[in-house]
Amino acid sequence: MAVVAVTGALVVAPVASAAPEQGRELPKVPVAQGYGGAVVSDTVQSTQAGLDVLRRGGTAADAAVAVAAVLGVTDPNMAGIGGGGYFVYYDAKTRKVSTIDGRETTPAAGDKDLFINPATGQPYAFADAVTSGLSVGTPGNLAVWERALQRWGRYDLDDALQPAIRVAERGFPVTPQLRKEIEQNQPRFKQFSSTAALYLPGGAPPAVGSTLRNPDLAKTYREIARNGTRAFYGGAVGRDVANAAQNPPLASDATIVPPKGKLAIGDLRSYKTLDQAPTHVRYRNVDVYGMAPSSSGGTTVGESLNILERFDLTKAPRDQALHFYLEATKLAYADRGRYVGDPKFVNVPTAQLLSDSYAAVRACRIDPIRATPAPVAPGNPLNPGDCTPPPPSATPTSENEVHTNHFVVADARGNVVTYTNTLEQVGGSGIVVPGRGFLLNNELTDFNFTPTQGTAADPNLPAAGKRPRSSMSPTIVLKDGNPWLALGSPGGSTIITTVLQIIINRVDFGLSLPDAVAAPRATQRNTASVTAEPAFITGNPLLARYGHTFVEQAEIGAAATLEFTGRGQILAVGEPVRRSGTSAGVVHPVR
Repeated sequence: MAVVAVTGALVVAPVASAAPEQGRELPKVPVAQGYGGAVVSDTVQSTQAGLDVLRRGGTAADAAVAVAAVLGVTDPNMAGIGGGGYFVYYDAKTRKVSTIDGRETTPAAGDKDLFINPATGQPYAFADAVTSGLSVGTPGNLAVWERALQRWGRYDLDDALQPAIRVAERGFPVTPQLRKEIEQNQPRFKQFSSTAALYLPGGAPPAVGSTLRNPDLAKTYREIARNGTRAFYGGAVGRDVANAAQNPPLASDATIVPPKGKLAIGDLRSYKTLDQAPTHVRYRNVDVYGMAPSSSGGTTVGESLNILERFDLTKAPRDQALHFYLEATKLAYADRGRYVGDPKFVNVPTAQLLSDSYAAVRACRIDPIRATPAPVAPGNPLNPGDCTPPPPSATPTSENEVHTNHFVVADARGNVVTYTNTLEQVGGSGIVVPGRGFLLNNELTDFNFTPTQGTAADPNLPAAGKRPRSSMSPTIVLKDGNPWLALGSPGGSTIITTVLQIIINRVDFGLSLPDAVAAPRATQRNTASVTAEPAFITGNPLLARYGHTFVEQAEIGAAATLEFTGRGQILAVGEPVRRSGTSAGVVHPVR
């Protein structure tokens, strides 16, 4: 990896046949308003790439693939072709919401004992499992890109990869956020020779403002552009991926002996994305569409909203309304842990979890003036019973997801994308595929290592070909049948509550979208205490009277959102502060 001085503005072009568009780089701003399409993503370069595609007539799907590919360069610890994700799309022609499940899958050689150390018969320590080939699932992002372009794009994958190739070759300025992520991962990254060579030049993280180039990733993207996704799913790139998982490239001075992975070239050859119907609930006067299992996002956001609809949050005092929010998610997370997994392997009662009748039974278990001690027990959506509260006993599920990235795109035709993609931990498994320039995921640690549901079956244990349960919650909200909001966030198991809180901030509390995104956050995931940002705790002191106790977390989530305000105008809103802010842009800005 070379580190050189920044010599000029970064220029990207979305199609191979087009000359690079000269001009200065976008400023990084969290809010933009205008016409002709919009993008909100984590980095300036990815937002600019998406807007350039839209300016040249590309669809939201074309722009989304360009954004995702550039994020693989400029936000490399969060996502890329070594990971997977969920893609939700509103098609303006059909007026329907569709989804693509690109979640990683367990290798064929994996089973329920995937994370049991054969030498001891005990589960691996979580940290040992993360930084290893054993945690690597079959990546799905590249297959998502191909499928999205097949269904809704005007360009092919070759075109869509060109902006990312340019950014990887020319480099981009290292941000304080990127340096912080590399610094935090330095003990892991230095264990692998290929990772250290890319992200620890000279043995240390690159300096803020220096230019980070990734010629290996540019070469990999070119190979995929030339040969198609088969280069990854069974070809030379795929062979390198499988070899890196099975034989992690340890540095000569490595201090760890990580368990080897089971990912094989056959797993890559057999990988398929899944076209799925979205989840859907009606909340107040809007229709909320999300991601069905293997994600738990759509079911848990939807169930929480259905429960909250039983309470008039606009008339309740704000502290009581927030109490209802925390109690609703507590109940929904209990059901998530008990019932949600990969529907190919377990019978997920999605329709029943999202039914109004089940929500009514769950809602009546909420004491309006007192928090129920957690963890609470799951309900029975197949036989809800009456409103007698069960004893507060359950085993909390492990919540291993940490971070992802999320972005939203809309085009001038009215098509909308909300796409969350991830490596799992910040930095994934820590393994950069040698010569390929991208990190591999550690998504398989999203499985429960051992059963968590007592005498009941655990829906989230590993199995060959199985997708681990995720919290990713890309969401589209329609009002009067038309797109109104598109949103999502990173943040592991806090994604669900981040999305939910933005929705109720906007729908029930009447906040503007920028205020709804910026508002302090809290997340109750069926745990004894509520995890909350400091400003939420200090701003809502009366919640202690309800029996809520708090654990402080500096930041929760990093949302990217759109609001369609009428007459073709779009309000693009990201984070002003969290994760160093978000890059929002529109094709034709208005003041």
